[in-house]
Amino acid sequence: MASYLFLCLFLFFPPLYASSSSSSSSGSHSCFHHEAASLIQFKNSFSITQTGDAALYCDHFAGLKSYPKTNSWKEGTDCCSWDGVTCHHLNAHVIALDLSCSWLYGNFPSSTGFVGEVPSQVSHLSKLVSLDLSWNIPQRIDKHAVEGLVHNLTEVRHLFLDGINMSSTNPLVFMNLSSSLRSLSLAPCHLQGKFPKNIFDLPNLNFLNLGRNENLNLDLLKFNRSSNLEHLDLPSMSFSAGLIDSVDNLQALKYLDLSGNSFFQVFSVSITNLSSLEYLIIREANLFTGLPDSTGNLVSLKFLDISYSNLSGLIPRSLGNLLQLTDLDLSINQLSGQIPRSLGNLLQLTDLNLHGNQLSGQIPLSILNLTQLEYLEIAENSLEGSIPNEVTAFPNLISLDLSDNLLNGSLPSWLYTAPSLKHICLSQNHFSGHIKEFQSKSLEWIWLENNKLQGPLPSSIFQLLNLTWLILSSNNLNGFLEFSMFSNLANLEHLELSYNSLSLTSNTTSSVNHILPNLIDLLLSSCNLSEFPRFLKGHKSLVNLDLSYNRIEGKIPQWMQEVGNDSLWYLNLSHNSLTEVEHFPWKNIAFLDLSSNLIRGNLPIPASTIRIFLISNNSFNGEVSFSICNASSLQILDFSHNNLSGTIPQCFGNLSNNLEFLNLKKNKFYGTIPPTFAQGCQLSNFNLNGNLLEGPLTPSILNCKGLEVLDLGNNKINDTFPHWLGSLPQLKVLVLKSNHMRGSLCVNSSKSSPFFSKIQIFDLSSNYFSGPLPVRYINSFKVIINLEKIGSTVSYMGVYGNSAFYTYSIGIVMKGQYTELVKIFTMWMIIDVSNNQFEGEIPKVIGKLNLLKGLNLSHNNLNGGIPTSIGDLTNLEWLDLSSNRLSGTIPKRLADLPFLSSLNVSDNQLHGQIPQGKQFNTFGNDSYEENKGLCGFPVSKGCNIIEPAPPNVLEKDGSKSNIAFGWKVLLIGYGYGVVFGMSMGYVVFQTGKPKWLVNLVENQHEKR
Repeated sequence: MASYLFLCLFLFFPPLYASSSSSSSSGSHSCFHHEAASLIQFKNSFSITQTGDAALYCDHFAGLKSYPKTNSWKEGTDCCSWDGVTCHHLNAHVIALDLSCSWLYGNFPSSTGFVGEVPSQVSHLSKLVSLDLSWNIPQRIDKHAVEGLVHNLTEVRHLFLDGINMSSTNPLVFMNLSSSLRSLSLAPCHLQGKFPKNIFDLPNLNFLNLGRNENLNLDLLKFNRSSNLEHLDLPSMSFSAGLIDSVDNLQALKYLDLSGNSFFQVFSVSITNLSSLEYLIIREANLFTGLPDSTGNLVSLKFLDISYSNLSGLIPRSLGNLLQLTDLDLSINQLSGQIPRSLGNLLQLTDLNLHGNQLSGQIPLSILNLTQLEYLEIAENSLEGSIPNEVTAFPNLISLDLSDNLLNGSLPSWLYTAPSLKHICLSQNHFSGHIKEFQSKSLEWIWLENNKLQGPLPSSIFQLLNLTWLILSSNNLNGFLEFSMFSNLANLEHLELSYNSLSLTSNTTSSVNHILPNLIDLLLSSCNLSEFPRFLKGHKSLVNLDLSYNRIEGKIPQWMQEVGNDSLWYLNLSHNSLTEVEHFPWKNIAFLDLSSNLIRGNLPIPASTIRIFLISNNSFNGEVSFSICNASSLQILDFSHNNLSGTIPQCFGNLSNNLEFLNLKKNKFYGTIPPTFAQGCQLSNFNLNGNLLEGPLTPSILNCKGLEVLDLGNNKINDTFPHWLGSLPQLKVLVLKSNHMRGSLCVNSSKSSPFFSKIQIFDLSSNYFSGPLPVRYINSFKVIINLEKIGSTVSYMGVYGNSAFYTYSIGIVMKGQYTELVKIFTMWMIIDVSNNQFEGEIPKVIGKLNLLKGLNLSHNNLNGGIPTSIGDLTNLEWLDLSSNRLSGTIPKRLADLPFLSSLNVSDNQLHGQIPQGKQFNTFGNDSYEENKGLCGFPVSKGCNIIEPAPPNVLEKDGSKSNIAFGWKVLLIGYGYGVVFGMSMGYVVFQTGKPKWLVNLVENQHEKR
């Protein structure tokens, strides 16, 4: 072989130093015979094998063509003409060998796609000046081979070993690298331990990449001021701020990547002293600080990426000094305030990304100065006002994304004329007005959903031949559309027109079967459709189809059951008038929603790939086939409100490793609850309400540690209260109402651990529970007591599935009326233990439940008085204590409850005056009936109120008296409307009303 042999096995790195091998042929010279023979022998030591991994890395990621290069190596031909061989342009010696992506399989020298270990013999090539064995899958190198490489490659200049597993190698072996070394790349190599400090003293080193070696330590390294290092790549490593403290010594540095590190809490000001720096990348670095003003000192900077790094504070105005900047990415941070006008100075900027921050205010007009801008992304902020408008704005813009803001006004005029514009993403804003005619034909994406746009679709949309995305859902668009109008959009893949005032029809006189041949997503919810779109007939590539909330009747036609037979993944036909479904033929269906139709008959079971299966509010009957349990990936299952019968498949308990949402409410299931829930159960909502289930509860439900809602109401469950449910750490809603449950709720256990600490809705009504109300449980309701924060950031309880949110639902008595809650508001706190046999007094600790909105203790055997502590329930909206044996007076403090809108204390033994004022003035007589001793508004019985006389009453002799007077006017009416009054005064001592006076007043009321 030639004295200098390049093994140029580049994948992600092109040959950076091509001057060493200036030609791939020798011109008038042919290669030497012995070198050609060596290459043939080299070729014969391998087999040709095309591996999937090699093709993936070469063709997809690296952008290199994968093919068997050595097929061109034939005896008797000039080896300088062979694929992958480079000869010196003067003497025709072979000087470089590039066999990357060549389908070679063997042990040496382990090119791309090889398997096994890199043998130690590679170190025998002592004259190598460049070696690249990067990104082989899988690849491991023996530690002795690494030691040999470092020891023997005395003239190596470029060493690339990226992706090779060196977990058994001591990093200190690299301290003996040649002083000729210019480039070293070891990312990621599973290196661990300390890397030698002297690497930075190598005089010729200008390229160093040690990134993504998470256990490799560079602690307290100091850079030499005489360093020639130009490229430093250290992402996702483990080192301290000591490295960064001396980074300003690297005055030749042009490229610095410190991504994925959290080694410093503040953005190091020393970085801003690197006057030659052109590329600065600090992605995912957990900086937790703002950018210093001195960032504007990096005047040579062309590329700045500090995204996903928890940056806070304002964007410094000094960034306007970076006049060479072409790319600025500060996305996914916590930057706030306004976009500085100084960014309009960056006239070379082609890419501006401020997406995912907390920026507010208006988009500055100065942004119109950025005439070189190609990509503008400021989505997911809080920008207000309108988009700056100038007809000639952004002549080079390719992509615009301002979605998820608070922008308003009409769409700017330049949007319709920008000649290079391909992507318009303005979703989730408040834009209004009409969509005007597009003059540019380059558009590929139009995303305008969730705005306030109105009027018809412009006709120019149907002439945008490059259009692949048309997303206009949730606006106020109107007009009639025929599917044939889309016939020119052959490249359209995603069409979403849901939730407008559009009416879509098929022209029955023309053939529309072959339009939109590349369609993947079709979302036409609430589009006034009366039939399945017939242009879908024969369509084989459809993935997502939403025709919900339309007027489609009858059964799913046969041809529709063949649409996307192998490709259809999402199908939503809910809220139509479908009456029949024969079977579900789609082989890879994952989401199927047929809820709220009129479908009768037995329930077909979809393919085992199903994850979300919704058929609620239909008339399905018969038993559920056990084949449903073949769907091992099932996540959300809702069969509620049907006529299904039989026993619940026992295998549902085994599905719970993935199943999160199981709703079988309002059917006719009988038998017992599945007895076994597997370890690792993922159920968060379990609803069996309104069936015919019997038997006890199964303790194996404790395996469902994430259970939030358990609704077993309206069944025939015969059991004592399951105290063990209190240990479920996430249980928020427990409904056991209307069963045959019995016994006391009192706990004899001395354990101090809290019960039901997350409970928010506790409904045990209409059972046979007895004994006193459970003080221990009340003391443990930490969420209702406001001792534990509600962790949810959403408004309603539910679970995510397929990027959608599925809310929990329950039925509950609110303010005396049964109500089906299709959504459970996260702040609802309700206790209902009515229609039981509880006895004893209402415990005073009930007043601790200060977030409680509804309390129903009616129809029990409770006695004693109404605790005044109920007046502490300042969020209470309804209170029902009716049909008990409560005595005493109604505490006046209840009149101060600001939100109380429903009160029922009827059928008790209460007496005294009803509190007056505020909310109590709104309650009717039925709130108090069957309490003979109550008086005052609104009941008809008046009260004998003894009012003290004015103080300092004089005796006859003019002296003061210690006797106070009260006065009461009694009006007694007798027949024919004749009414007369009698005024009677009586003396009351300050010590209290005398008994004779009380008897007199009561006798007068009896007569009335």
